[in-house]
Amino acid sequence: MSVRPIRLFGDPVLRAPSAPIEEIDDGVRALIQDLLDTVELPGRAGVAAPQIGVGLRAFSYNIDGDIGYVINPVLVETRGEPQAVGEGCLSVPGLWHDAIRYPWAKVVGIDLDGREIVLEGEGLLAQALQHETDHLDGMLYLSRLPADTRREAMRQVRESDWF
Repeated sequence: MSVRPIRLFGDPVLRAPSAPIEEIDDGVRALIQDLLDTVELPGRAGVAAPQIGVGLRAFSYNIDGDIGYVINPVLVETRGEPQAVGEGCLSVPGLWHDAIRYPWAKVVGIDLDGREIVLEGEGLLAQALQHETDHLDGMLYLSRLPADTRREAMRQVRESDWF
């Protein structure tokens, strides 16, 4: 289909919880293809449907060349001690801060045929699973920053050329 433009901080779709996908139809298939096309660009670990302007529960991922998607993902388990991990977001371009994330995560959802998908892992995959499910819940990673860092990040957003 196509690479879709990324919605930026301030767009209301990024703050609203996404609706579950009730029926797999041609529109959902096109959405998934757009998510896959959009995440394939270099430097992208994940793209959630709200980031391309669609308030539905789906995201794509691109971790070490492993590209895929999940529909109606639910973060069902995290493990380990939460730690500060360097993180950025396509919807908040140019910023990079330490967000608090678990070192291991597991997401369960479905594919386009309605079959269960289980994604689990550590490192960048764990971080991406948490980051993208946050997007589907209407949360940006800036909300996971310590208060002083969040204030600095918001100052950077206000001073950015894209805001």
